[in-house]
Amino acid sequence: MRRSAARSIARSAVWSAAGPAARRGRAPKQARVLWGAGLVALSVTLSSCAGLGVQGDDGSQQGFVAGDGTWELVAETDRTDAVQITGPGSDGSTVDVSALRGHVVVINVWYAACAPCRVEAPDLAAAAREYSEAGVRFVGINTRDGLAAANTFERQFSVPYPSVMDSGSGQALLALRGVVPPLAVPTTIVLDRQGRPAGRIVGRADPGVLRGMIEQVAGLSSVSPSAGAGQAPTSNDAASRAPSAPAGAAASLNVGGLGVGLPITPVGVG
Repeated sequence: MRRSAARSIARSAVWSAAGPAARRGRAPKQARVLWGAGLVALSVTLSSCAGLGVQGDDGSQQGFVAGDGTWELVAETDRTDAVQITGPGSDGSTVDVSALRGHVVVINVWYAACAPCRVEAPDLAAAAREYSEAGVRFVGINTRDGLAAANTFERQFSVPYPSVMDSGSGQALLALRGVVPPLAVPTTIVLDRQGRPAGRIVGRADPGVLRGMIEQVAGLSSVSPSAGAGQAPTSNDAASRAPSAPAGAAASLNVGGLGVGLPITPVGVG
């Protein structure tokens, strides 16, 4: 078996895991908390783009569908190999994600005529500016457009970061196989400082979930060593308490100020 195929299988196993290593949820609306086996699952009804077909430059709806905002976080010990993504950038540069090692990197998969991509673009641009001083870097992967269409989109939404132009080769998406579901646009991936996929949002990125995920992976939110069961740590976005957990439940992260506790293992950041 080729090494690249083995990586893909390993990543697929991690992202399809149903155990404590994977923290799962969907974009917030009418959430309920389920405790069990050290995992809190966030279940919601989403009012945005579930199952929505989206169009490419040619106006067709062939090939690409939008997800429902489902998100997952993977524990540090269960993360797979660093991703290697290099390609021509929408700004004329060569984008090399491996050159960003040492930074938390947010990768957004998009194209210009994708309706949920347009909805999430202003907040992604705002988050890129908001977390820039904290060392978080953003990179796009454009799956369908020519340079002119991509640049028009970036100007319209004041996108401050470049995208890999991947419509010709598909190599950038290939590097994320096992992490980005086939045909799911938009998808947002958060890489840790070692370049390993640590979180993903399939579908339009909810602003609160995105920020909570960035802060968790970047170590900008903290868990007090003395936190009791069900106590949510503070974050830069919001500080609140999660719903009470059964005795013995793990300390939890209030993801994006949602008021929903997710058990996490505190991770030191060097």
